[in-house]
Order: sequence, then C-alpha cells, then structure tokens
Amino acid sequence: MPHASPIVQTTSSQTTTNILTLAGTQDTTATFGEHEELKTILRAASSTFDIQTVCEVNTRRVPFPVFPIYTASIGSKDQNAPVVGFFGGIHGLERIGTQVILHYMRALLFRLEWDELLHQQLEKVRLVFMPIVNPGGMWAHKRANPNDVDLMRNAPQRSEGRVPFLAGGQTISPLLPWYCGRPGAAMEVESAALLKVVSEHLSSRPFSLALDCHSGYGFEDSIWFPYAKTRRMMAHLPEMFALKTMLEQTHPHHSYSFEPQSNQYLLHGDLWDCAYDRAPAGNVFLPMTLELGSWLWIRKNPSQLFSRHGIFNPIKAHRIKRVLRRHADLLDFLTRAAFAAPRWLPPEARRAELQQLAMAYWRPRRVL
Repeated sequence: MPHASPIVQTTSSQTTTNILTLAGTQDTTATFGEHEELKTILRAASSTFDIQTVCEVNTRRVPFPVFPIYTASIGSKDQNAPVVGFFGGIHGLERIGTQVILHYMRALLFRLEWDELLHQQLEKVRLVFMPIVNPGGMWAHKRANPNDVDLMRNAPQRSEGRVPFLAGGQTISPLLPWYCGRPGAAMEVESAALLKVVSEHLSSRPFSLALDCHSGYGFEDSIWFPYAKTRRMMAHLPEMFALKTMLEQTHPHHSYSFEPQSNQYLLHGDLWDCAYDRAPAGNVFLPMTLELGSWLWIRKNPSQLFSRHGIFNPIKAHRIKRVLRRHADLLDFLTRAAFAAPRWLPPEARRAELQQLAMAYWRPRRVL
C-alpha cells in the first residue's frame, strides 16, 4: 500500500489507534468481507486520510458484534472547496455498491504514489467516503438494518402521490419488507449518521456532489436524482442537466439512464430527498443514486434467482471485475466535475434556458 501523502494531515491519534488495533485475528462470525477490506484500506490510509467513526451499530444478535460506521476524507481543507461524497451499503444485501467504492478508494491510494495531477486536484477538491452505511444489515445478509428498517425509506417525509404497494415504503410491520420505521419515531442511527455527514461535510459547502451506490433494479444502470417523493422537479434542475450533458459529451458511449427517481416510482422517506431539502438554499448540492441493473446479471445467469445475494449482485468473478472496472470512470468523472465546477455550472443568465430543456427532456411519466 502507498506511503503517506503530503496533501492532508494525519487523523487524531485516538482514531488512528482504534483502526490499527483492528489488525489482529478476527472472529469470522463477527465480521464480513467488505468490513475487513475497508479496515485494511483505512489502516493503509491512516496517515493520508482523515478517518472518523461517526457512530456504532449493535447487531442485537448473538454473538452481538458492534460495528463502527467509518468515514474517510482526503483533499482540500478549505471550507469553500467543492466536495464529492461517495456512499454505499445502505441496503445490506447490495454489496456490489460498497465494492465499487472500496475499489475506487484502493486505486486512489496507489495513484497517490505517482499521480501528480491527482495531487494537484486534491489541493482544490475534497473527497468523502462512507462505504458501509448499514454494516449490521450487511453482516446479517439482509436488506434492512438490525431493527428491520429499510434505511432508504426511513426519512420523515411522505410521498405526495401514490407509491407502489409495500415497495414504496410501509409502516404496517417490520416483518414485511420496505419498513419505514414506526411513525413519529426518531430516525435510525445509520440514517441519522448519513444525514449528519452530508450536512457537515457536503451540503454546507458552496458546491457538492454525492453518489450513493445501490443495485437491484432494471436491465440497465441508472443514475437517479431527487425527487422520489414527488413529480415536481428539484430546484437545481439546470445544474443537474448541465452535469448530465457533460457526462454524455465526455463519455458518449456510457450506458446510464440519467433521470429523476420519480420518473420510475415514488416512495416514502427517501434519504436523499431529505438531505437535499435540508441543504442551505444558497449552496448547490447535487445528490445522485447509482442503481446498478441486477436484472441483467440474472438474465445471463438465471440460477442467481435462487441466491439471496444473487438477486442484487453479480456472482461470477468476471462479471464482478467488469462492474468494478466499468464504474470507476463515473466516480472519476464526478471528482473532475467538482474540481472544474466553475467552468460548467450555468450562469444565472442561462439557467432559464437549461430549465426549459431539462423539463422537456425529463417530462414526468406516469409512475407506478
């Protein structure tokens, strides 16, 4: 693994020590592969990244392991610098999203050894990683968290329209899937931790991007953005349209469907709707969800239907490698887009024109 980079200072000795002490022999029943891989990366990056434990999650099951939720940040400390946040593992069964982020983090560490352009980039932009938001769910091989709450439906807002039965979020019972949590109850610790990270490290800056990696919907990969609660368009639609256009110009053969989530379906309690609505009005915060189309993997390998993980993740080794290789370009594109934000963010005089183009392009469809 790479040596320390001069870009950022070492984290606090207490945080670093806590991570380094995790290098000992592990009880395999009290951990899982992605968690161990993340700790390996954090140990290698302990003098390069700012590493924090934002909270801890009790699995509430024998042998009762307690998992910390980590963030790792690198780059400019300027409070006005643009920020990109990468999130994964909100749904514990969707491991491939976490693997995409870990793959990018590992490559970033090695690039710091030799990539002078990367060093120059990180002097003006900051990267924040939160690869495993739901470690309890990932350890237990379940979509929800240890309290059986679907974190992606756990924010307090309700949909303004009809949602798909159960799948749009339900408060009937935690025994059924897509449970939002008890009405009026506090948010789950994992959901609150994600929103806290976004508020403190991303949306508080003048410009920030967020990418949350999921899987399990459709035959193609999709990039969704707010809203999921309504067919109304977000306030920063011109900026999102400019970003989409730039992605198409830079990677004309990309395979992403880029649209508001509401063009597919509405749901209750979407975390990114909540994060976006809570962002300061004067800042530009553009959150996106990368939804990897797992139906394509199932079509190529129908036996995956009989595996809980196979429904949401590629199983064959060559397909896993292809996914990790394929989406690294998107993460790198977003990092470069943040660095160059002043060059492409639309001036006020052009926002009305882009608003009209975006409204025509993303005209709301009938939702499920």
